[in-house]
Amino acid sequence: MTTAEKRKICVITGSRAEYGLLSPVMRAIREHPAFKLQIIATGAHLSPDHGNTVRVIEEDGFVIDERVDLKLAGDAGSERARAAGRGVSGFAEAYSRLDPDILLILGDRYEILAAATAALLMRVPIAHIAGGDITEGAFDDAIRHSLTKLSHLHFVTTESAAARVRQLGEEPDRITVSGSTGIDVIRQMPLLKRREIEHRLGFSLRERNLLITFHPVTLGNMSDERQLDELLAALDMIGPDIGLIFTAPNADPGETAVRVKIGGYLATHTNACLRESLGQLLYLSTMSCCDAVVGNSSSGIYEAPSLKKPTVNIGDRQAGRERASSVIDCQPDRTAIAQAIRKAFHLDCTDVASPYGDGHATERIIARLASIPDFKPLLRKHFIDFPKAPQA
Repeated sequence: MTTAEKRKICVITGSRAEYGLLSPVMRAIREHPAFKLQIIATGAHLSPDHGNTVRVIEEDGFVIDERVDLKLAGDAGSERARAAGRGVSGFAEAYSRLDPDILLILGDRYEILAAATAALLMRVPIAHIAGGDITEGAFDDAIRHSLTKLSHLHFVTTESAAARVRQLGEEPDRITVSGSTGIDVIRQMPLLKRREIEHRLGFSLRERNLLITFHPVTLGNMSDERQLDELLAALDMIGPDIGLIFTAPNADPGETAVRVKIGGYLATHTNACLRESLGQLLYLSTMSCCDAVVGNSSSGIYEAPSLKKPTVNIGDRQAGRERASSVIDCQPDRTAIAQAIRKAFHLDCTDVASPYGDGHATERIIARLASIPDFKPLLRKHFIDFPKAPQA
């Protein structure tokens, strides 16, 4: 098959976490004889305030075909709405140049919603990874379900997620239970040793260490700043001898206040550091060296159990996600958080099983894409109604 005959699969990525999950699929597309990989980078990848993580994609050997700059400025909800509007226009221009046969998107971000909106209007089919999950504490939940309805193929992480996608009226033969691609990364990637982790972090690990990520909640009843105050107070309660590795929050409304407060904490705590973006290798390696993952990030739900590490999940940002037995949920209260961290230090995760698959999600995604001779007919969907209950 010549390059001209290859079907063009366009992958869109807007954040470091999403790229980490997409990267094994991107490699598999690039290596497949029937596919041509296209990449559009957008969102936080192109923002100096968020580490210009587009360079990580390039350092991994990928060629970026288009950059859709949302011109992120400030973190108010109104600015994120304007950024999404700029994204719809920018993606439309990119699709006109690339002429993809299908888009491949993942997750629940507002920039990905903009990409899918432009694709719908331009009659470009969409394959969506990780639909059907639930995160009731964030507006990402509504975006994820919206992306399901805008998409034409669905690669879901669990059987429960598949049931929710069917409940949204999607045709069962368009749904593949692939598992999480994050487990693929763990299975495939040789992790760094402790000394190399310390070198790359520029931070000396302690006898016990925590990997901490706190994202704005966006739909929480308690303000982000107050929740973070409780977390920081809990960290003080467990003592100054614990190494604290913070990663920066998502590019969401409220992120600036979170960053400022973490920065103030670091100024008075020599046992803590903040890193904007670790990259997938260093992030997972650090996780493997830490005693627990703390905060409200999906990585504590998805990846940490496969590394046999406990998670202290704070608040309701991840409410509704399926959990392994290694996940300890607690309210955003300093005493509850400190108690959960102490419990995590003594939790045996040796036999923990992740509900998110076996590390072969990429193979299932590629096989399903390769089984479809023409993506265009996917554009027309049938809504599948549930059978009506018999009337009394």
